[in-house]
Amino acid sequence: MPEPPTLLRRGRLTRLTAAVVVLLAVVGYVAVQYVYGDRPSPRCTVVSANDDGASYEFTAEQAQNAATVAAVGTARGMPERAVTIALATALQESGLRNIRHGDRDSLGLFQQRPTQGWGDERQIMDPAYSAARFYEHLAEVPGYSRLPLTVAAQRVQRSGYPQAYAKHEPDAVLLAAALTGRAPAAFSCEGRVGTEPGGPARVRAALVRDFGREVRPERARGRTVTVPVPATAAAAGRAPRRGWELAHWAVAHSSALRVERVSYGGWEWHASGPGAWRKVRAEGAAGPGGAADEVRIVTGQ
Repeated sequence: MPEPPTLLRRGRLTRLTAAVVVLLAVVGYVAVQYVYGDRPSPRCTVVSANDDGASYEFTAEQAQNAATVAAVGTARGMPERAVTIALATALQESGLRNIRHGDRDSLGLFQQRPTQGWGDERQIMDPAYSAARFYEHLAEVPGYSRLPLTVAAQRVQRSGYPQAYAKHEPDAVLLAAALTGRAPAAFSCEGRVGTEPGGPARVRAALVRDFGREVRPERARGRTVTVPVPATAAAAGRAPRRGWELAHWAVAHSSALRVERVSYGGWEWHASGPGAWRKVRAEGAAGPGGAADEVRIVTGQ
């Protein structure tokens, strides 16, 4: 016997209502996860300056830590080779993530142990501190820059698997070339800023933390932080390299510090764009893109 029309309509309405409720729940969950939860991390890419097609892709968290490791090294006067060794070591020890666990009491980017005199937990979990401690020990290794990377890293780390550092050397070489400024416009990140508070004050504080006193960012004008390339770098003919080091550092920290735009030497990176650097004027010409002796960092707040 056929069901009465009223019952049929009621059944369809019930199913439709249930479907709408499920759809709204899914949309709500996705929205909450996007704002507060485990959003896919913005991706960053470093490419080779040798036109050989080599590249390395990693997360915004890894990029931020890599840029800090590189900045601390150059601030201490360490050569690019030392930065390469440090980055390969951190890639092996922690995947360039500032982790709170490891073998026994090992912590942080380099898996340093408080019980072995590397510092207390709070210090080791500071990427700038842990990188400085790594370079301090590396500088004591005679002829480290001429040693195979695995040997130099092992002299510092005393790892049970010393040969494991070798597999990270190609990626570390790419990172070091970009983050020390030797490879211009070679480091970029997807254009999505994070949800943490940002602003010029945080950018200036982070610059001083990583680069030290040599880098003196000017007082912010609105949302823009201008970072003059140090006179010492210009005098030594290293202004372009130092400028790109600062510019790449800003892009690497863009998610955490809510950086929207970085300009240097006629090039710009936009968080609202595809993430790659683009030429906005010819070198030496007037216009946007920042002067050759300064890096401009525009924040979201």
